Amino acid sequence: MPVFQLNGVPLLSRSVLDRAEETRADAQALLEGWRDAKLLRVNARGQVRFENGALVLDKAIDLSPEPSPDAVFLGIDGVHLWAVRDRELTGSLTDLRGMSNTVDDLTAGVLSTAVALLNWHDKAGFNSADGTATTSSKGGWSRVTESGYEEFPRIDPAVICLIHDGADRVLLARQHSWPETLFSLLAGFVEAGESLERCVEREVKEEVGVDVRDIHYLGSQPWPFPRSLMLGFAAVGDPAQPLVFSDGEIAEAHWFTRDEVRAALAAGDWSARGSGARLLLPGSISIARTIMESWAALD
Repeated sequence: MPVFQLNGVPLLSRSVLDRAEETRADAQALLEGWRDAKLLRVNARGQVRFENGALVLDKAIDLSPEPSPDAVFLGIDGVHLWAVRDRELTGSLTDLRGMSNTVDDLTAGVLSTAVALLNWHDKAGFNSADGTATTSSKGGWSRVTESGYEEFPRIDPAVICLIHDGADRVLLARQHSWPETLFSLLAGFVEAGESLERCVEREVKEEVGVDVRDIHYLGSQPWPFPRSLMLGFAAVGDPAQPLVFSDGEIAEAHWFTRDEVRAALAAGDWSARGSGARLLLPGSISIARTIMESWAALD
């Protein structure tokens, strides 16, 4: 089988948001832009108001007369766009997972950036080196101590890998917390001092006991749950090798045929639970689905 590639860009990687990096450190530009800026309110669960297929954005100036230290600058789409944590948010609420195919490229960029940044700020109130308090700087794209030490948003890299047999079978797994018919690709966080390819080998071996080869990179996707970057791979494994769930994360795993995966993709996603289907797969916002769709499309 030839090495396959993604047949499309993962949904959360399609952002068309102008991130306006040069504006972040320009206090005067941020102040002037604040007058007409729009503000996205995000609750503690990453939910936002989403009505009639669009994000509900407030006037930033209704929050404060000038840029709030609690808000983060996301970029520019005609006007400046900001986000703020609002733990009392009410209304018709949903998150990225709930939006699924209804989310457009701009919304994907705005929301994934907002959630990841706000999640970082929630945990970054004190300097990691000496424990001194930090304050938001550069429109929320860094935090500084009183002495001037600066820290930047943390992103956690994680690999996600489709393991196939070189023919028409793929290995899918289910975590303990998932319903019995929900399966996906294997994934795990990159450890210190570890390459991405070595992480693929280690995670697959730890989770299901399979040795993999012919590892190749497919693509990436931001995953703000809470602040990850998913790095997609494919690799070849041997279906004859016994499955061993040594690290306790996986409840079960099975080799599925390409026809079974195609049928599951046609049936929808995890939201179709209760339909009686033997196999349900991740929703459209996950790079896992893009990878599986690309593999399933092969002849």
